[in-house]
Amino acid sequence: MSVALVVITTALQAQTAPPRQSEVIEVTATKIAEDVALVPQSITVIDGDAIRARGANDLTSALSLTAGVSISPGGDAGPAGSVPEMWGVREVDAFLLVVDGVPWGGAFNPDLPALDLTDVERIEVVRGAAPVMYGATSFTGVIHVIHRPAGAPGAARAAIGNYSTAGIAATLPIVQKTTFRESITANYDRRGFAGNRSGFDRAHLLYRSAASLAGGTLRFDLDALRLQQSPSSPHPRVGTTLSPFVRLDENANLAGSKIDEDRLHGVLAFETKGALPWTTTLALTRSRFDILRGFLSNVTSDAPNAAGYAQERHVTDAYFDTHVVKQFGTAARVITGVDHLFGSGRAESGLFDYFVPLDSGSAPRFNESWVDEKTRLHARRNFTGLYAQSEWTLVPRLRLDIGARLNKTSERREGSDQAGSDAQSRAITRGSGGVGATWLAFSGAGDTLALFSNYRNTFKPAAIDFGPDAEADILRPETGQSYEIGAKGRLHRTWEWEVSAFRNDLTNLLVSTTVNGQPQLENSGKIRVNGAEGELRAQLAPALRVELAYAYHDARFRDYVFEGTQIAGRRFEMSPLHLASAGLLFTPDHGATAHLELGYTGPRFMNKRNTAPTGGYTTLTAGVGYSLAAGTVRIDGWNLTNRRPPIAESELGDAQYYRLPARSVELSYAMRF
Repeated sequence: MSVALVVITTALQAQTAPPRQSEVIEVTATKIAEDVALVPQSITVIDGDAIRARGANDLTSALSLTAGVSISPGGDAGPAGSVPEMWGVREVDAFLLVVDGVPWGGAFNPDLPALDLTDVERIEVVRGAAPVMYGATSFTGVIHVIHRPAGAPGAARAAIGNYSTAGIAATLPIVQKTTFRESITANYDRRGFAGNRSGFDRAHLLYRSAASLAGGTLRFDLDALRLQQSPSSPHPRVGTTLSPFVRLDENANLAGSKIDEDRLHGVLAFETKGALPWTTTLALTRSRFDILRGFLSNVTSDAPNAAGYAQERHVTDAYFDTHVVKQFGTAARVITGVDHLFGSGRAESGLFDYFVPLDSGSAPRFNESWVDEKTRLHARRNFTGLYAQSEWTLVPRLRLDIGARLNKTSERREGSDQAGSDAQSRAITRGSGGVGATWLAFSGAGDTLALFSNYRNTFKPAAIDFGPDAEADILRPETGQSYEIGAKGRLHRTWEWEVSAFRNDLTNLLVSTTVNGQPQLENSGKIRVNGAEGELRAQLAPALRVELAYAYHDARFRDYVFEGTQIAGRRFEMSPLHLASAGLLFTPDHGATAHLELGYTGPRFMNKRNTAPTGGYTTLTAGVGYSLAAGTVRIDGWNLTNRRPPIAESELGDAQYYRLPARSVELSYAMRF
């Protein structure tokens, strides 16, 4: 911190005005709105109107054309969840999800099933860690979902689809005054899948208000969610291939299995303008989970062949951030602040074995008498950070960013079962930070060429597994050092592009393993990811847009003894070397509309020893519609090739993999008013 402040003080002598830029705005990397061309990081901003024009209604489809970001739908969190891969690492806790400026999941894992994209304004994707602004929570990237502000114009949508899918949503502006604005968004979605007894129902209500007060803006948001999920099953692997004894879309869960969540989330924020802009945010979240689910443990036995658990979990999150922005002349700016994340979670679980007949499509109902072991887990976490970020122009086209953060983390876990109880605590005080530079090689009327580079150093306390085990062990914190270089530009306000190359060295990354036949998490030693990514977006005509993306990620273990074997040099499981996508979007104001997307995921290995390969696959998404003054009617289809490859490994089922959902089709009507 002291080094950063000394450099900041020295730089305040420079008063050279930077070139003016005002194209694509983002706020995630620095917590202030600025042009992405000037930020020395790889960043993509996806416009909400483009998301709706592509028929995207979840994070997987919304980010399908973003370079280097691969999001597998479903996963252990249920069919409403997802498992993102960023910078070659597919771990649900390795990235940070932010919604309207607040970490979505607090000090625990990102709450992806609770994410709702209704009425989204834009999504900002920052690749790599954000060690200054988000400290010990961001490791491989940040995905920031920003909804339209309070008082925005009204909108409505209704949809029906196959597998009994249906949904309805509306955003209503209540007050649209200059000094006070408020609106409410309400939606209900039912999503079905090819797997028997799998799907979810989501009821969501979002109230937003903003009032002019004391020279600033006071904002209040209230978000209420009721989510009921019927989980599907991952497909077991036997040896090097997926088991032939388990049919596609077989569901080993009990009848009546569920992953239900009730969530209430409130945000109070105040932002001032003027010579010293000051923003303060306070968010509180309370969630209750009711879970009943199971996983196959033996695919050939007539004895109990599955293990299940029932769990009741309560989670409380609190987030506080306050920061000020000081401008020194026209060439230097400093952002300083402090934030705090608090999380408390309690889980009570009952474990049991049961028998489910395969290939029958039926399953027994849970009986409380089956429970042969009960466990309890209580976890508390506190993450506090003091941060400073400086930006200044040393010469007219050279911007230098230096930031530092002092992190103080503490956590305590208490677990108990029939064998007894234990508790562990850990406290860490550690710095994190980064430095970056942008050279604006060219800037003219609609044309920009910027070269950038950065170095980032960060750490992240090990994730807490709220599975049925009562282990209180606190694993070693994960650390990362990354280097990135790249270039980005615009041409004639028509072409936008970005290319980058990076190296990310990770230590103690959490991975799944097996202990006494049960899946658990452990630290993985050292991993290195070398990669390159590129995006091209072109507005070929007022209504015609094309997007291309490609990523190369080579993620390998450097030093890791896995189940007694050194696997240095092996590739990280389920991480492809190649990711590519291409999209075409035709959206005139009136008349026929259409979009077409192709996605390619390269071959991967399903296990850490790299003895179980699985091939690459291509997905096809398309839609057509007709736009009138009153609204747009459209039909969209996802995974039209109906390929069903494994896409994500379960951390709860031993050597089991979730598969790409079957082809889905949806008919919808949307309007603005």
